[in-house]
Amino acid sequence: MTDIFKLSLDTDSYKGTVSINTGLFINGKFVKPVEGGTLDVINPATGKVITPISAGTSKDVDLAVEAATKAYKTSWGLKVPGSTRGQMITKLANLIEQNIDEFAALECINVGKPYATEKIEIANSIALFRYFGGWADKIQGKTIETTEKKMAYTRHEPFGVVAGIIPWNSPFYMLSFKLGPALATGNTVVLKPSEITPLTALKFAELLDDAGFPPGVVNIVNGYGNTVGDAISYHPLIRKVAFTGSTLTGRKILKAAAESNLKVVSLELGGKSPNIIFEDADIEQAVKWAGSGIFNNMGQTCVACSRIFVQEGIYDKFLKGLTDYAVNMQNKAGDPFSSTTLHGPQISDNQFKRVMGYIDSGKADGATMLTGGERIGSEGFYIKPTIFTECKPDMKIIREEIFGPVASVIKFKTEEEVIEMANDTSYGLACGVFTRDNSRSIRVAHALEAGTAWVNCYRSLETAVPFGGYKQSGIGRELGEYALELYTQVKAVHVNIGQVL
Repeated sequence: MTDIFKLSLDTDSYKGTVSINTGLFINGKFVKPVEGGTLDVINPATGKVITPISAGTSKDVDLAVEAATKAYKTSWGLKVPGSTRGQMITKLANLIEQNIDEFAALECINVGKPYATEKIEIANSIALFRYFGGWADKIQGKTIETTEKKMAYTRHEPFGVVAGIIPWNSPFYMLSFKLGPALATGNTVVLKPSEITPLTALKFAELLDDAGFPPGVVNIVNGYGNTVGDAISYHPLIRKVAFTGSTLTGRKILKAAAESNLKVVSLELGGKSPNIIFEDADIEQAVKWAGSGIFNNMGQTCVACSRIFVQEGIYDKFLKGLTDYAVNMQNKAGDPFSSTTLHGPQISDNQFKRVMGYIDSGKADGATMLTGGERIGSEGFYIKPTIFTECKPDMKIIREEIFGPVASVIKFKTEEEVIEMANDTSYGLACGVFTRDNSRSIRVAHALEAGTAWVNCYRSLETAVPFGGYKQSGIGRELGEYALELYTQVKAVHVNIGQVL
């Protein structure tokens, strides 16, 4: 038997009890890991253990792949019409919606984002499942004209067994990024949640049977990256891996894919995104969008606009506005379940130390720390929103992804100058442009080397619009119709209707 964990909460935002099964989810059942390992899940707001959960190894990955392979061949894949898959995915979305408060509570205590933010994020995940549920019966190929004696057409077929490896910063949203299109296109899935934030994935597993999914279609194996993640990356029967996380880990997955079975890999990796504020921008709106773009989720977002370029004519005014924004966030740091909290903790002690190390680096390299840079309180992993000025291009805080609430504000003179500075990075995930000049907004958005460009807004994703990176920020596009391409392979069929040799 596996263990059931019950979490009782009496907070501003949520009052009630949430239960989850702490086992691995393989072939439609919660099971103990073969080798019996566990890991502790930590509340980042307190630094205390929430609950231990099962930790798998390569042996559990083998069992999950076996179950997924059997399900694909016997009860899923091309044997189930797209319309039926779509109905199941839509029902799954409805079940998540019925339990949205429980999902938000689990993510709040596990991730540390304010409860209200988590509830919005879960709602976005529900919308994503519904969107891909609608696509499930629309996976179509083409008839291609050749000659009157031959017909040719294409089919977009699933890979079979695919895997998803998801990060800790937006765990349930990232789960929906992977599972929505994978299931819509007929694949079976082995999913590895982050070992830091597995709780909502385990809650999600409880809903699969009620939604009608056959056993083995979705399998969830908790565990560490160097065990479960490696086993997935090297597994010879997994045909495709979708990963969101660090560029370093993305390189390791690509290497493993090359050394095993040349599985297809899609990657959504790190960023060092520029946000450019021109003199003619609406400064009040630019401050709000930029503040949200860097300090939301305590800076722990891949698209965080950690490099903010401000034209010299409005530099001082913008900087004062952003400083006021940061101080307001700092003053509203606290319990993520409190209705007044805007700023939560970093995800872990390791991440706290990593971010503080970058802050120390910025000071040592000669940047001016305008505000923040210190721990908040003595419990949990809270860091004050931090702003640096007087930054040079070769500083670590300019070159490397910090993944924390640390902004570098840089003055510029001309459009040509700022485009060159903005593109001076190995990353290319996202960028922002703030200006009232429509021609400039389009011109600069086109010139920036990034997979997503926001104009007069920031960090505003849409389910139907593709998302992914240039350069070392990734391979492939998630969201929208483009995501279907990540989970299908094209077969060309040639039919002789009159050719004679």
